[in-house]
Amino acid sequence: MAAAQATRENALRVGVDQFWAPLAMLATQNIALPLQFRERLVLHPERLPHCGSVLLAPTHRARWDALMLTMAAGRRVTGRDCRFMVTTTEMRGLQGWFLQRLGCFPINQGHPSMTTLRLAIDLLANRQQLVVFPEGRIQRIDRPIQVRAGLVRLAQLAQSRGVQVPVIPVGLGYSQAFPQSAGRAAVCFGKALKVPTTTGKEAAQQFNHKLTRAMHVAERSARKAVGRPLQTF
Repeated sequence: MAAAQATRENALRVGVDQFWAPLAMLATQNIALPLQFRERLVLHPERLPHCGSVLLAPTHRARWDALMLTMAAGRRVTGRDCRFMVTTTEMRGLQGWFLQRLGCFPINQGHPSMTTLRLAIDLLANRQQLVVFPEGRIQRIDRPIQVRAGLVRLAQLAQSRGVQVPVIPVGLGYSQAFPQSAGRAAVCFGKALKVPTTTGKEAAQQFNHKLTRAMHVAERSARKAVGRPLQTF
């Protein structure tokens, strides 16, 4: 499995760079986040598994989400990296150059490649933690969460290969819709959800309904913690 993962990472030109990753961790966790947010909270950290395969399913509210998730679940906390599946547009330019070296890898949401999907499954099979934003893009306006079908399909694909993957809903909250300097930020982990063993549209819809609800509850807790309550939809 490790060899297959390495092969696919080479094909996609991604992977955790042993030189850049520690420097990026220092720059983001010790400098960027403290300068941007006067308070950074992590709610229910006991719900985050520190070993074994795990799929994190966070809300997507700002460009800071990835750094906040790394703070709450990255190598300083769990001893392992957050491997983010991001859109192809986020892998362009200077940002993309850094993301590639931090282990992020692109997914074409309209036509996902088999190499990308297999890499995601390899990561889970190798007992790593994968981060997928179920909404697919940043949503700054308060509205009902709408998740795409990709996450549950990916989890079921891994499960069909004998990899049991708990899905952890995650809510992120900021004191402003567009995070400002000296603001507050919070990450809230929800309770693990089990992926349905049965396939089909109905099973996927039922799971996505549970995931949507759990993400909303987690986000409400995060928003309450930063003093910006979120209404119930």
